[in-house]
Amino acid sequence: MSEEEYLSTYDKRAFDTPLLSVDAVLFTYHEGLLKVLLVKRSAHPEMGKWALPGGFVSEAEDSTLEDTVVRKLKEKTGVVPPYVEQLYTFGGKARDKRGWSVTVCYTALIAHQVCQSHVETVADASWVPLDRVGKMDLAFDHQEIVRFAHERLVQKALYSIVPAYALPEKFTLPELQQVHEVIIGKPLQKKSFRRRIEQAELLVDTGEKRSETGRPATLYRMRADSGSHTFVRNLEL
Repeated sequence: MSEEEYLSTYDKRAFDTPLLSVDAVLFTYHEGLLKVLLVKRSAHPEMGKWALPGGFVSEAEDSTLEDTVVRKLKEKTGVVPPYVEQLYTFGGKARDKRGWSVTVCYTALIAHQVCQSHVETVADASWVPLDRVGKMDLAFDHQEIVRFAHERLVQKALYSIVPAYALPEKFTLPELQQVHEVIIGKPLQKKSFRRRIEQAELLVDTGEKRSETGRPATLYRMRADSGSHTFVRNLEL
């Protein structure tokens, strides 16, 4: 039997197929806090509980898992992040009352100013401070997923400038340091932080300044490839 003949008679329903979905942990930085985007479930199971935005893979609509997560984010929140990064895969027979299920989780950072107008048009979507999320009774195993995503984000904040994705397109160095500190939960050494950023040449001086307390601060933006840069050593606390 040739491979073509084998595939023409293959029945994928001959084997058990777990429920397959994606979930997204989107973080933003707003009002000095790290926040997570949640949606309220409108159907069973876990109806009425807050959950991460996500949903089932569609063989007809999605060519990749990334297609699924972007589609579900658009449908449920109107938000499309600048990038999504695969986080982890969670699976088991007890995580969903509908049966054995697998969810492929993604995470991203997005500037609050970029997406808030979209979120405000969705009645059951909201940015919730991370510390409050930790006290909520989220649907399924989403509390575990949020914790896992936050731990990954803390590590990234120590060796990259990925946290800059949570800022507006133009930002100051104090703002960049502050969002790192909020994510990490500890202060960073100012001189060491600035020296590391400048030596890596990760930012572009826009030539603009913003008046803050004291003298005007220079506005920067990220270089196109700076989000993928990693420091040789972690930032100094």
